[in-house]
Amino acid sequence: QVQLVESGGGVMQPGGSLTLSCAASGGSLDYLAIAWFRQGPGKEREGVSCITSSRGSEHYAEFVQGRFIISRDHAKNAVYLQMNNLKPEDTAVYYCAIGAPHLCGLGYPMEGMNTWGAGTLVTVSS
Repeated sequence: QVQLVESGGGVMQPGGSLTLSCAASGGSLDYLAIAWFRQGPGKEREGVSCITSSRGSEHYAEFVQGRFIISRDHAKNAVYLQMNNLKPEDTAVYYCAIGAPHLCGLGYPMEGMNTWGAGTLVTVSS
C-alpha cells in the first residue's frame, strides 16, 4: 500500500517562496492522480492543485493560478508544489493525496482520494 509523506513546510514572509515535497513509498505514483489540498485555520479543506502522473497534465485552483507550480519526478516517485508569491491566506496545513487518474479532470474531489499524507504546515507571516 502506498504511503505518502509531505515535507518542506515552514514559516515564510509574504512574497516569499516554498517548495513542498510529497514522497511516496510502498508503490508507484505512475498512472495516478496526485493532488495537493490545504486546510487553513478555521477553514474547510480545499483542493489546490492536481497532476496526472502519466500525462503530466496540471490543474490549479483559481486562487493559486499563476503562483503555484505542481510537478513530478518519476525517478524519485515524488510530487512537488512550488509556491511563489506567498500570501498570508496561504497559511494552512498542506496535504498530498492520490487517486484514480481521471480525478484531476473532475476537480479532484477529496472523497475520491484514497490515500493521504499527514500534512505539512505552511505559515505565511511577517
